Amino acid sequence: MCSPQESSMNAGGVRMVTRSRVLGPSARPRGGGEVAAPLRRGEASAEGEKSHRPVKRQRKAQSLNVAYEAPDGEKGEGTKPLKAPSWEPQDWRQQLANIRTMRSGKDAPVDQLGVEHCYDPSAPPKVRRYQVLLSLMLSSQTKDQVTAGAMQRLRAHGLTVESILQTDDSTLGTLIYPVGFWRNKVKYIKQTSAILQQHYGGDIPASVAELLTLPGVGPKMAHLAMTVAWGTVSGIAVDTHVHRISNRLKWTKKVTKSPEETRIALEEWLPRDLWSEINGLLVGFGQQTCLPVRPRCQVCLNQALCPAAQGL
Repeated sequence: MCSPQESSMNAGGVRMVTRSRVLGPSARPRGGGEVAAPLRRGEASAEGEKSHRPVKRQRKAQSLNVAYEAPDGEKGEGTKPLKAPSWEPQDWRQQLANIRTMRSGKDAPVDQLGVEHCYDPSAPPKVRRYQVLLSLMLSSQTKDQVTAGAMQRLRAHGLTVESILQTDDSTLGTLIYPVGFWRNKVKYIKQTSAILQQHYGGDIPASVAELLTLPGVGPKMAHLAMTVAWGTVSGIAVDTHVHRISNRLKWTKKVTKSPEETRIALEEWLPRDLWSEINGLLVGFGQQTCLPVRPRCQVCLNQALCPAAQGL
């Protein structure tokens, strides 16, 4: 906006009027001097009335910075902007819907004997979280039925950090046998329990990074512990069933060779609101239909959509 300022008379007695530009709050006047204060609303309208005619100025286009909301339970600082996946599997939504239909009965071993059913719901929260972690440590390379039996024996014996540390290795081995690699698990359980008592007051860590520092705890266990024990979805829990089925359905951009590779590949495109569901859904599907050996493709609703089934 321009404002009139009187100058000296010219030779003909005509008063000359010059216009000086009102500077914005961050501009500097040429040749030094004080910066004009920004106008308030009332002053801006009055100043416009004094002008002989409005002066139009072109506005420069400004870039728009878009802020993204961080997912629940995560800090916004440093969070990467959400973006649409550059790749996603063909027909994955229909495949997922078919698996949900086939799993609607909730009658697979994982539905009755999974980690959500192995801890004592009446125990104090700290003890419940410890029992969740131990059931996950026992479940590696072990069927759900065997893990559930071992957890029942441990709970009858007394399943707290203190009671396990007071139990000798031979007795602990007898209680958890015949879980897979039970001798190693006796050692890992004792070491982890000692760490929890010394550094966490008998509780379990509340982050994936800290959980992974515990002896005998892998990525799948850590993410499931975060979900079941702490109610936080930190990532997709991928075991052998999820790994196998994801590759058969080509839910990974390329063939993956380990569950951890599969987890990373799935998290690149699978919507986050499905992360907590996918483990139990695919584990039960793998226990009943998409078996490791001789999968039951003839009864699978995805037979016509499954690349692996087409190759059999």
